[in-house]
Amino acid sequence: MIKADIVDRVSEVADVPRTKAALAVDTIFGAMKAALRDGKRIELRGFGVFQVRDRKRGVGRNPKTGVEVAITPGKTVRFKPGKDLRDLSLEEAD
Repeated sequence: MIKADIVDRVSEVADVPRTKAALAVDTIFGAMKAALRDGKRIELRGFGVFQVRDRKRGVGRNPKTGVEVAITPGKTVRFKPGKDLRDLSLEEAD
């Protein structure tokens, strides 16, 4: 699923023109980006949690050449699926 699919679905369900659905989706994604940029936690009940976490320093390896590469410390976004989403994946695997 891509962003256009989400816009189409919002347009169908809310019975609004595609342009308004695109604006709504862009607004939501923009708000999520701004919150993560500010280091805030985004919790979507039944779906999951997006969180900005510290990435520690380390040493990686280029799989093609085998050369060691330093991984700089920084921030990264982590996603932890909610219970409903985890249960959904288990049901479909059977």
